[in-house]
Amino acid sequence: MGGQSGFWEETNMLGKGAKTMGKCFQFNVITAKAAVIFVTLQYNVTIPATEEQSAETISLYYYGIKDLATIFFYMLVAIIIHAIIQEYVLDKINRKMHFSKTKHSKFNESGQLSAFYLFSCVWGTSILVSENYISDPTSLWRDYPHTLIPFQMKFFYILQLAYWFHAFPELYFQKTKKEDIFRQIVYIGLYLFHIAGAYLLNLTHLGLVLLVLHYFVEFLFHISRLFYFSDEKYQKGFSLWAVLFVLGRLLTLILSVLTFGFGLARAEDQQLNFSTGNFNILAVRISVLASICMTQAFMMWKFINFQLRRWREHSSSQPQSVKKKFVSAKGKTSRKERENGINGTVTSNGADSPRSRKDKSS
Repeated sequence: MGGQSGFWEETNMLGKGAKTMGKCFQFNVITAKAAVIFVTLQYNVTIPATEEQSAETISLYYYGIKDLATIFFYMLVAIIIHAIIQEYVLDKINRKMHFSKTKHSKFNESGQLSAFYLFSCVWGTSILVSENYISDPTSLWRDYPHTLIPFQMKFFYILQLAYWFHAFPELYFQKTKKEDIFRQIVYIGLYLFHIAGAYLLNLTHLGLVLLVLHYFVEFLFHISRLFYFSDEKYQKGFSLWAVLFVLGRLLTLILSVLTFGFGLARAEDQQLNFSTGNFNILAVRISVLASICMTQAFMMWKFINFQLRRWREHSSSQPQSVKKKFVSAKGKTSRKERENGINGTVTSNGADSPRSRKDKSS
């Protein structure tokens, strides 16, 4: 009897252990499913292969509410990468250069943004080339709405939104001054407004082209500012940036007017349909085009003020340099006067020079 009772006790313990392992397995499955929502892209559609298009199946994506979880996860990743760049790259350079507090904050801002703009420009350009958007400008509006997009493009937009959302907690981590917080919030808000608008209104093709164009110009500005902090005589980068900034604004307006005023305005389907993602109606076109034009006008206004401020600083520094040159020239003239007289003419004291004395003795 004792052996049978021991056998049943061991059996019960094995049964409890199996139940515990089963619960742990179920918990791991649930957590794995939850983790997938945060890490991987959602809402994919597999298009079967056809003889006309390709021999392989194609996976395309559309947006949905689960994208918020993915954006949140990659926002945390962006915060970690931001801290790594700050600690292991920018802080080391700051300790070597001994910047002031103002230059220190601007150097950190330009360092972080130049790395992000360079990464986004290279990645965005590769998408434009691979999808043939550059060789065929009509792809900006053809086959609208662009509800189904490739993996690279959706991941690009997810990371863009995640990066600019991560900029809000960075205002606290970087201990931004109170007078600069409002300017930074407006700056970040404009990016989120336009990127999210292009993503939600299925204008991803146009949004990608305009982002790459804008990021290239901004990268040139911030990399020029980094060189300026190392050598204040460096001004060539700012001159090139000023030219490309104006050209970038003009090209942005041209592409926007072509897309909304020419391409989408002539489309056959111009009815609002949320199920198909079609927002090609007159009110939406006017609103989007007006927001783009207002943003470009705001940026040009900031650009003109920046150039005027630089011109005033340059003009105010010129009289000081001229004054220094005048004082130094005056000092040289006074020493000459003590030797040879006023304005180079020999005075009566010139008779006391060693040479005149030699002549007299001879």
